[in-house]
Amino acid sequence: MKTKLKMIYWEGEKFWVGKLVEHPEIMTQGETLQELEENMKDAYMLMTMEDVPEKHKVKELSLAV
Repeated sequence: MKTKLKMIYWEGEKFWVGKLVEHPEIMTQGETLQELEENMKDAYMLMTMEDVPEKHKVKELSLAV
């Protein structure tokens, strides 16, 4: 299944920077526009956990902060 998302991007001082319109919390950078696109795909997969198998477990953790 393919997902189409819109990426807002701009050229910073050293890197291309971008974020997804549909998921603005997903933001990354790359030395080239092509690297930015690849990094964005990786960031999307990590953030949405599409690599998690159908049979998985969930456990609540308590953290002292």
